[in-house]
Amino acid sequence: MAEVIDTDILVSGGGVAGLIAASAFGQAGFSVLCVDPTPPITERDAEGSDLRTTAFLQPSQTFLDKIGLWDRFAPFAMPLQIMRIVDAGGETTEPRVAHDFNAADISDAPFGWNLPNWLLRREILSFLDALPNVDFRPGTATAQVLTRQAEARVGLSDGTQLRARLVVAADGRNSPVREAVGIDIKTMRYGQKALAFAVTHPTPHENVSTEIHRSGGPFTLVPLPDYEGRPSSAVVWMERGPETKRLMALDTADFEREMSDRSGHLFGPLTLVSRRTIWPIISQYAERMEAERVALIAEAAHVVPPIGAQGLNMSLGDLRVLLELAEAHRDDPGARDLLKKYNRIRHTEVLARVTGVDALNRASMVEAQGLRDARMHALNLFYSVAPVRRVLMRAGLGTSGRAS
Repeated sequence: MAEVIDTDILVSGGGVAGLIAASAFGQAGFSVLCVDPTPPITERDAEGSDLRTTAFLQPSQTFLDKIGLWDRFAPFAMPLQIMRIVDAGGETTEPRVAHDFNAADISDAPFGWNLPNWLLRREILSFLDALPNVDFRPGTATAQVLTRQAEARVGLSDGTQLRARLVVAADGRNSPVREAVGIDIKTMRYGQKALAFAVTHPTPHENVSTEIHRSGGPFTLVPLPDYEGRPSSAVVWMERGPETKRLMALDTADFEREMSDRSGHLFGPLTLVSRRTIWPIISQYAERMEAERVALIAEAAHVVPPIGAQGLNMSLGDLRVLLELAEAHRDDPGARDLLKKYNRIRHTEVLARVTGVDALNRASMVEAQGLRDARMHALNLFYSVAPVRRVLMRAGLGTSGRAS
């Protein structure tokens, strides 16, 4: 007979968001089982490692501190004091205009702190090992989901049968749990992909995150700790699909020459110090973020292009609200009214942020010179009006969306 387990929370998905969800509910005293079909890769240079980075904005850092994870992240975190937007959309690759958005204008703290995704997985797994009420099963998938008013009955790929009071779907943009409970999605495609890799450069980044706009998508350098004694940054380079494939096929010397040109040589010649990885770019959102006994979070609920550090911070916004509601209703963390409240709180903000990032991405892609000029003039206008600039910075931090 198949093993049957009772648990408060099943977290389906063991990416960064899913592992943080397991940590959050576990430290709050709930029994948690977390599954993912792919074991996490926790070494920088291992094949298949996630070389992207995550910038945790101020509200996310506060939440991570509350659930006990920040102490593990802090020794590796690179503060982001300034967000620099550079327009290089003229007739040449030279920067035309650059504006600095300084966190000191609105806060005593940096905008956020940047960490590599592979390292986040390593540190979260170490944290989970110390929680006796959390069971993480890498290499195991959610196979069936059947919900009832009182519980969700879940079958796992290893034959285990579960009875869970709440299923947290953190299983990605192609979420099997979302599909199983019949929640529709809306997807916007751009014909874009992103290259993610790490570089060193002779000019220090001075804790400035730099987003360079020309056409095809932004070229973003995010500060990392020094690597082998040289200043280092994580790069996300967004271009149309055929161009990213061409760039992936270049030998190292040609690739370094092209990425240095694309950076406007703001940091001097860039040296590639990691593998190149490639990721598809879409915007997507679920038509609702709850079903009977099921809550969608992270990319199961919303996907945005990597602009403005919104992606995982939106995911932690989901988790923050869901955890607050569950802690206030410990007798039944998957109750219908609780999940409907979660959807009311989060879905409107998610739609607004997906729409905003979609617009920013389309603006970053424009090819026509007249539209590039219009983009530059809009940036100048936003930056020149100090109250507008401060409002934009606060909005980017994403301080709304708390349960109350």
